[in-house]
This record gives sequence, C-alpha cells and structure tokens, in this order.
Amino acid sequence: MKHRLTPPLAAFAMACALASIGLPLAAQAAPMAAAVAVPLQPLTLDAAIALALRLNPTLRAAGHEVAAQQGALTQAGARPNPELELLREGTRGDSRTTTALLTIPVELGGKRAARIDAARQEGQLAALALNAEQARVRADVIAAFHDVVSALARERMAQELVNLAGRALDAAGKRVDAGTLSPVEQTRARVAQGSARIEALQAARALEAARIQLAALWAGDARRLVVVEPDAVTLPVLPPLDRLLARLDAAPGMRQAKVNIEHRQALARLEQARRTPDVSVIVGAQREGPDARNRTVLGLSVPLPLFNRNDGAVLDALRRVDKAQDEQEAQAARLRAELGQAHARLGTALAECALIATDILPGAQDAQRAASRGFELGKFGLIDVLDAQRVLAQSTYQYLNAVAESHRAQADIARLLGQAAVQENP
Repeated sequence: MKHRLTPPLAAFAMACALASIGLPLAAQAAPMAAAVAVPLQPLTLDAAIALALRLNPTLRAAGHEVAAQQGALTQAGARPNPELELLREGTRGDSRTTTALLTIPVELGGKRAARIDAARQEGQLAALALNAEQARVRADVIAAFHDVVSALARERMAQELVNLAGRALDAAGKRVDAGTLSPVEQTRARVAQGSARIEALQAARALEAARIQLAALWAGDARRLVVVEPDAVTLPVLPPLDRLLARLDAAPGMRQAKVNIEHRQALARLEQARRTPDVSVIVGAQREGPDARNRTVLGLSVPLPLFNRNDGAVLDALRRVDKAQDEQEAQAARLRAELGQAHARLGTALAECALIATDILPGAQDAQRAASRGFELGKFGLIDVLDAQRVLAQSTYQYLNAVAESHRAQADIARLLGQAAVQENP
C-alpha cells in the first residue's frame, strides 16, 4: 500500500505558504539549503540492516558465545587422563622396593555420551539466541529507520512553518505601517512565529534523537548519518492474525524454549549417569632389591556408593526439566499476547493512515487553499491563513506518526516471528 504524500506534502505546504503571502519560491530556498550543510552518508533501509547485523556489539558477543560452544563440545568428548604413579619403599639398596603404576580411568554409565549430548544442546541454545538477537536487531533497525524518516519530514515541515510565520510577520508589519491592518494582528503573527520556532526546535531534537537511536544499533556516529527517504510512503501489509499465530511454533522464542527443555533433559540424563561409579584399571610393575625380578601389578579401583549416590543432583535436574516445561508454556502465552497486541497496533495504525489520507488531509488541503484564496480576495485575514496551514501541518504530523507506528508494529511482529515475517512483508 503506497501513499505518495511525504515529499509532495512538504512541497505543497511550501507552495501554499508562498502563495498566501505572495513571495517567490527562491526567497524561501536559502534557509532550507542552509539547514543541511554537513555532508552525510546516505543510507537505505537494507544497508542499515546489513550494517547493524555486521557491526552490532551484542550480535558480535552472541557470535563469540556460539564459537565458544564449539570448544565446550570438544571438551565434553574428552576422555579422562591416565595417572602414572611411582613409589619407592625403604632407603637401603638391598631392601628397597620400587613400584610403577599406571591408573586408567574407565567411565561407565554413558557419562561421555551424556556430556556430549548436553554440550550439543547448549550449543543449539547459543545458536538460537544468536538468531533471536538478529531478529531483534533487524526489527529495531526497521523501527528506528522509519522513525528517522518520520522525524525528517516533521522537521522539514516545522522549518517551513517557521519561514511562513516570519514572512507573515513581515507582511503584517508592512500593513500595520500602511494603516491597513490592526496592530493586534501583528502581535498574533509574532506569537504564531514564536510557536513555530518552538515546534521547529522540538522537531530538530526529535530528529537528532532518532538518528542517535538508529546509529547506536551499530555503534555508529549519528552526525555522519542520513537516511535515504523513500519517494512514496510505503505501508506494511496486515496479515490475518490466525496465520501469524499458526507460525508461532517456529518463532525464535518458542524454539529456544523447546531446545531449553531438551538441554535440561540432557543434563538430567548426565546426572543419572553419574550415579554409576567409574572404575580405574591399575597396571604396573614392582621390583624388590637390586637383583630381584620385576613383578607385574594388576588392580581394579571401584568407588563404593555408600553415602553419595548423586540423588540430590538428579532430583535438581529433574525439577529443572519441569521448570523448563512450565517456562515453555509461559513463553507461548506471552508470545501469543505480544503478537496479538502488535497485530492490533498494526491494524489501528493502518486504519488511521487510511482515515487521515482519505478524509482529514484532503479537507485540510482544501481549507488551506480556500484560506489562501480568501486572503488574496480580502475575505480572510493573515492569521486565518496561518491557522489553515497549521491544521494542514498537524494533519500531516498525525499521518507521519501513524505511518511510523505501523512500521514499529510490523517490526515487533517480525521480531516475534523471526526472519520469515520480514521477508513476507516487504
């Protein structure tokens, strides 16, 4: 859905303002050109997403965690090291006994396989956390980008209102000097100029904050940032809620909850395997005195599980499996609620956009044209023209805010459902 409003509305507001006070376009071009004096690097939405996915510090940290899990998986598969023991009994050479023993631990009960399984599940959790963070960063970039676009349009129109109010004040002063206008009208024009300046300052601060928020997603410099505004306002598509809910099982949050249960189950199997004691095979040689022959030493070491059977750790692991299952249910309920809220916000924002674009903006434009024409014919005062122009600007602000809100809601849906939602709603 496209409404070609943003740049044309700004130009229309400028033209109406100039026509209302009879000034050429060139007289207004200089202040606007002076406002953008620092060369900035143009940035499209796709480029901003790619930049954030490449340079976001949180994503880099999550990537290191995934790489670290490879080391953890390798370590989980390592077998226990053997032990070499040397013993010497006695100090006299004819009665001294020397023993060399090699103790080889043997893991029983499937401990090594359980460790590998638990490490593999933990690696999957790290990978899913990275995917979820990528979806969050992508959604944040989309929302922040459209906030900057909206702030740019608002700042531009606020500056136009300032210029219009200044020209109106000059025209009112000349008419007061000529005796054709009441000084009260000049005072009202001065108040209108002050209000326009305040709105321009607020719009400039909002634009600066939006740029900082966008650049912070890749730790960039907001002063070197400017977005490439689209030629037309593009609105997201409102998919049916049932179709979105059907895809909730494949959402990053649900996948994390599911793998977390599997990870907890793997840890429980590991703790159960640790209830089986490991044995140690002892192989060695013993020599008594200088002339005696070597004797072979064989042994087997088996711990006796009399006091510690790892029951507490097993119980702890099993209860954490139950906790993970309950957390999955809570996660599903939370995601369903957030998805429903984001879908409702998107529908409301799109309805507002349609209402403003079809009813409010055309009426505000007609009122502005009528006020300008009436001022030329002497039927309306200058303040009437300023009021009509302000109503048009406020209507445009409402439309821009609704557009930005629709993209924020769509970005929240994309964050909840993952990459597929972004691809489906270009």
